[in-house]
Amino acid sequence: MNSNSAERRTGRAAAGLGALCLAVVLSACTPAGDPRQPTSVPADRATPGDRAAPASGAAPPCTPSVDALPAPPAGYRLVGEDVAVPDTPVLSAGDSGEVDPAARLFAKWGLVVRAGTVVDLRVAPGWQDRARLGWGGAGAPAASVTVHACPPEGGQAQWLAFVGGAWVAQAACVPLIVTSDDQTDSVNLGIGIPCPPPHPW
Repeated sequence: MNSNSAERRTGRAAAGLGALCLAVVLSACTPAGDPRQPTSVPADRATPGDRAAPASGAAPPCTPSVDALPAPPAGYRLVGEDVAVPDTPVLSAGDSGEVDPAARLFAKWGLVVRAGTVVDLRVAPGWQDRARLGWGGAGAPAASVTVHACPPEGGQAQWLAFVGGAWVAQAACVPLIVTSDDQTDSVNLGIGIPCPPPHPW
């Protein structure tokens, strides 16, 4: 074995080691959330609200949901047949940071809607300048909101949950009107303060 051959083998080994070290450094420097890294969402974590309705269909696009449920959770009450809201006397409210004076305080609470329904929620007449609503990241808080819960798919849960809540100018018992499938119902929610007990008729 001559010295030139040994030097060539040594050089190739050093080059291979250098390439390996470079690959390790690059992988360590690439953030886990870097868009160049392939990512996927497990099928069992996706909910019907993650998929929009076909563009050619007449139905409105689905409102993004965060969970699929077999039934409204404990601590919720039904409003009509298709909507469930928190059954707590007072929903905690804090400074929202919104410039809209009607949305000075925010109470975060999830809305639960029967899958396959389109629900309209609005503040009662006279409250348009005192309260706002919003779920599913549908833009700025508004006095009325439409939530489209995607139809259920084979074997999937029958209710969908949406992140959002209510904004108010000041703590109040806020009357909401809920319309679904041509049925209209109303419900009062205590935002920052409890609602007075119903009148004993």
